Amino acid sequence: MDLEREKGITIQAKNASVFYKDLKINIVDTPGHADFGGEVERILGMVDGALLLVDAAEGPLPQTRFVLKKALEKNLRVILVINKVDRAECRGGERIKEVINQTFDLFVELGANDEQADFPIVYACARQGWCTLNFDEIEDLVAQKKTATLVPMFDLIEKEVPQPRVNADVDFQMLISNLSYSDYVGRLAVGRVMGGKIQRNQRLVRLGDQNQEDFQVSRIYVLEGMAQKEVEVLEAGDIGLIAGTENFQIGDTLVGSLATPALERIQV
Repeated sequence: MDLEREKGITIQAKNASVFYKDLKINIVDTPGHADFGGEVERILGMVDGALLLVDAAEGPLPQTRFVLKKALEKNLRVILVINKVDRAECRGGERIKEVINQTFDLFVELGANDEQADFPIVYACARQGWCTLNFDEIEDLVAQKKTATLVPMFDLIEKEVPQPRVNADVDFQMLISNLSYSDYVGRLAVGRVMGGKIQRNQRLVRLGDQNQEDFQVSRIYVLEGMAQKEVEVLEAGDIGLIAGTENFQIGDTLVGSLATPALERIQV
């Protein structure tokens, strides 16, 4: 968005995915600013954990408080990522320790339980594409006496973030958490499939706030990297985009039949 480039901030939630070993990791980048809190609340229902990105020199910012509060309320597993550890202000590591303590205090202040407050920590330099779980390695990595990758972070995600709580053996069910648009097929419903699977050309029912609609699925997309890829099937646990009607609204539930109930509507 032009406004995002101008202000240097995230306004709209962005979806992406990466493949690591035999695991597909769906990623959603949330807005940090409370002004766009509706976007944050909508997408938190699509994820099972969070990477809390904190600048190693600046520490937690006001928007950090807002997003972390929402993540803790959803009982998400939070991994703290201290980024930009190569900044001059962080040499020697004292500032990094201060930032960790400030972040821990913020967890406690926001009512984190013992398990939530015992968060794993990743030290990263995203621009150079490396991270470490070992505080004592930071100086050697910054001085390029050692080399590293982002693999430790992906291993930690695999270990700490639970698999999606979904059921593949039931009727199709998906809560619309966001909307997108295609010049080719029109309005797109974005959400995570909570149960069952759907194929292109199959019929679904849209359960709206006060109405319902029967429609045929015309296109299905998933994210590979940051690009949309058209697929024939969308399965439980996946974050996908569905086309088929111009009447999609955030909070609607898409189901395979009227025997399947609507999910709790998103309240922003």
